[in-house]
Amino acid sequence: MSSPSPAPQAAPRAARRPVVGISARTAPVILQGTGMTVSLALQSHVDFLAAAGCVPVVLPPGHRAEDLVGALDGLLVPGGPDVDPALYGQDAHPATRVVGQDLDRAELTLIGAALDAGLPLLAVCRGMQLLNVRFGGTLHQHLPEITGDDAHRPRTEDFTFGRHVLKLRAGSHVARILGDDAAESFCHHHQAVDRIGTGLSATAWAPDGVVEAVEAVGHPFAVGVQWEAGQTADDRFHRALAAAAGRMSQRTAAGAPEGSTRP
Repeated sequence: MSSPSPAPQAAPRAARRPVVGISARTAPVILQGTGMTVSLALQSHVDFLAAAGCVPVVLPPGHRAEDLVGALDGLLVPGGPDVDPALYGQDAHPATRVVGQDLDRAELTLIGAALDAGLPLLAVCRGMQLLNVRFGGTLHQHLPEITGDDAHRPRTEDFTFGRHVLKLRAGSHVARILGDDAAESFCHHHQAVDRIGTGLSATAWAPDGVVEAVEAVGHPFAVGVQWEAGQTADDRFHRALAAAAGRMSQRTAAGAPEGSTRP
């Protein structure tokens, strides 16, 4: 009688691909004729991170998602609805559309936990605005009143990106990621950073002066971009997040006890 096969062993931490959480969006859908609410992520975020060597994990907002930060090597906070202006001390503009503070507070808590853990972070569009609010900053609630036009969210029958050649801060993560190319943003937003939060630095601007990227000072990789990273074929910021997550994973493995999968 043959002896039973040994149980499969978990791969050593160093052999695992870096795990990157993606904060989910909740939306009503109809599947097989039945209406329901689902938690979802933009497929391109999933595909870009997977192609860059990561394991993407979708995190439904709230439900103590911040407790999973210790199991992650990176975090992506995507675009979505307007941030409730009450969170930065303002009344809502008539053009501001919020879904309530539950999502905002849940993602602010998740962002805070990621920052505290030194986790690589990519915050996209709404995510960048939340990052600024997390650091005590404020937002312009309706850009056309500031810039005098709809260049950042063109008012067309079909979904159209606003396109802007960017001015980059030399030596920033954003400048290194975009390299020597003529940096251009593809955006669709009517809100943007007003007062920059303490501990953040602006690193990219549109020609009209609107802040298009911010970075956390002293953090290994905490980058916010105002444009729609993930909705074009440009995956450079996902690859940069994946690289930072890989470095995080290696540091975790180096500091973990032998055979441990997490510190």
